[in-house]
Amino acid sequence: MITNLRTLITAARHPRKLSIVARLAILALVSCPAAVPAQGAAGFAPPDVNFMQGMIGHHAQALVMAAMSPTHGASAKVLLLSKKIAISQHDEIVLMQNWLRDRHQTVPSPGVMVMPDGMKMDGGDHDLMPGMLTAAQLRQLDQARDTTFDRLFLTFMIQHHQGAITMVADLFATPDGGQGAEIFRYATDVDADQRAEIGRMQQMLNSSSGSRAP
Repeated sequence: MITNLRTLITAARHPRKLSIVARLAILALVSCPAAVPAQGAAGFAPPDVNFMQGMIGHHAQALVMAAMSPTHGASAKVLLLSKKIAISQHDEIVLMQNWLRDRHQTVPSPGVMVMPDGMKMDGGDHDLMPGMLTAAQLRQLDQARDTTFDRLFLTFMIQHHQGAITMVADLFATPDGGQGAEIFRYATDVDADQRAEIGRMQQMLNSSSGSRAP
């Protein structure tokens, strides 16, 4: 449906290029309610539900990572980044839970995704979503302090963000996935936000590496 809308927009900008047959086809597309059969009346498909459920667990791990910064000697810049990540990821978890709840789908709790010690995911490393840290990586981050913590935090969070981008790509690569207006908007926002933060974190990593150079 999104592709069809883009086609309509392009056509509207160049109306003289359309033949009569093409105009009739577009009219039929606009007027026909069966143009989005996979979405159904509720405006979502199974891949959308899987994406939202998986992203809740993905975001929950980012909260675990961000919560380490104040107690692990993080620099002021990493502390500020961690605070921003914690706020945005928490708000998005609430959004995703509400999205699922409104559609009468199973709503996973972030606490189920991370064990009480915050160090191991419930189903083991083989159940991790793309980019998520393994139990060993979480322990490595938890044992780090000061500049070592900063470097590992940025490195691992970049990995984590890249995983979220992969999840968005997988959603759109799945038939019927991400076609509803709301899920399309949210997923594209996730992609844009994660890419922007990766850029900032990469700059922070490069800067810290340069400052340690002789």
